[in-house]
Amino acid sequence: MLKSLTIENYALIDSLNVEWDEHLNIITGETGAGKSILLGALGLLLGAKNEGQATKDLERNCVVEATFDIAKLNLEAIFEEHDLDYEPEITIRRIITPAGKSRAFVGDMPVQLATLKELGAHLVDIHSQHQNLVISSEEFRTSTLDTLAGNAPLLHSYTAKLVTLNALRAEHRTMSAEMEAARKDEEWLRYTVEEFRAAKLKEGEQAETEQTLATLESADRIGEALTTLRNALDDEELGAVVTLTRSQRELETLGERYPEGASIAERLKSVVAELKDLSTTAADEAERIDADPEKLQKLSDRLNTIYSLEMKHRAESYDDLLAKAATFEARLATIDNSDTALRELEARIAEADKECRMAAHEIHNTRVEVATTLQERVVATLQKLGMEDAQFVVDVTETEAYTPLGMDSVSYLFTANRTTKPGAVERIASGGELSRIMLALKALIAEKRMLPTVIFDEIDTGVSGRIADAMGDIIARLAESMQIVDITHLPQVASKSGAHFVVYKEEGRTNIRRLTKTERVGEIAKMLSGSEITDAALKQAKILLGK
Repeated sequence: MLKSLTIENYALIDSLNVEWDEHLNIITGETGAGKSILLGALGLLLGAKNEGQATKDLERNCVVEATFDIAKLNLEAIFEEHDLDYEPEITIRRIITPAGKSRAFVGDMPVQLATLKELGAHLVDIHSQHQNLVISSEEFRTSTLDTLAGNAPLLHSYTAKLVTLNALRAEHRTMSAEMEAARKDEEWLRYTVEEFRAAKLKEGEQAETEQTLATLESADRIGEALTTLRNALDDEELGAVVTLTRSQRELETLGERYPEGASIAERLKSVVAELKDLSTTAADEAERIDADPEKLQKLSDRLNTIYSLEMKHRAESYDDLLAKAATFEARLATIDNSDTALRELEARIAEADKECRMAAHEIHNTRVEVATTLQERVVATLQKLGMEDAQFVVDVTETEAYTPLGMDSVSYLFTANRTTKPGAVERIASGGELSRIMLALKALIAEKRMLPTVIFDEIDTGVSGRIADAMGDIIARLAESMQIVDITHLPQVASKSGAHFVVYKEEGRTNIRRLTKTERVGEIAKMLSGSEITDAALKQAKILLGK
């Protein structure tokens, strides 16, 4: 419930504060007095964008602040979601600087406009004159049925299923496109893969082959070097092994006269052993490394094969070539397995589509069921509003196309005459008839959603006399269970029991004040007779007010 509203430096408002009644609040005033400005300021508070220059005085900020009683609204989850401190009574504040920059607060905590808008949707429902045209929106018509049917859980489930279905369909489109692109190159791809398979490339093969080939190409020089080494080590007269062995033995015999000789001899023994092993290795290597022309050619051919593949596929390295080969194998495997994968995906799509249709059909059935109730309730209200012959039909037709709200086309059909076939309400109904229909719909929606505050901005446009009085009665009854703020030009509506505020201009500034019981008589009389209040108008005003 809206408890108070404070506005500072907004448009034609310098400063004002309003304390609201918890039930019915009537706002009247001459055209141009600034009633729409009040709604504009409240809209800013509820997350609307600042259109144009909000501040009148460019030396100070525009501030709009309101206090709400939210104790019975079960908004704790929303506050927790946005990390806001919950209190049974909250203050929302919107500040706009002269430069147009905006800041918003819930309590003392700054919030984004999106958060303000989400929270505002749970606090106030504003129905302005132009919203009569919202009835031409199929989304509104459908949502009205869903509100009355309590379809929120079903719609949540349907939406989740639709998201899954759309994701699978997107995957199918991507896979199909990739398959089509792949099949264009399938012949080349198969040739390339077979070429790689024939090459039988191995990890690290290029470096190993290059090294082996380099060795074989120098086999003669290597053999000469190894032979020279063996001769230096194994010559029977001058070889290092023979010479050092002699020295070792001589030093061993001098052990008693030269004790250090034993240590040197031992070290020489180790050296001789190492040289013998080195000689054996040189002999083995000389035997292994043979200038085999056939082997040399085979290795050279192998490297040419590798180099040719690297050049052909623009591989930066041998590892890059192996990676490309693996990629080609994977692409070919995708083609070979694509039909199976596509069939599996299509089966998943069919199942998701089935689940989505079942969810949509369940929603459809609830809408068809509640449509009858909606028709009856709207007609009953219209009859109270002087349209005894009115017909109102809710047509719910199941379609084949998925939409965010299901698979239904919802139409409102209307005629004010019993003998006339109903047609689309947005084309058939006059302005006054639309106002009455929208009041009937809003009353039902407000009743179901239990909005704490509903604002009617001249919803009674196009009606007068007895009908206006009946419309006022409906609004007054709504106010028994919720807070209503009704901006009206009709004395029949303005006279209903509740708080009465008048918006007026003083020195070019918009103001608002609550009328006393005596002042209400004068205001109603003024609405009846114009600026010059007559005795007849005063008398009629008292009658309307029940005095």
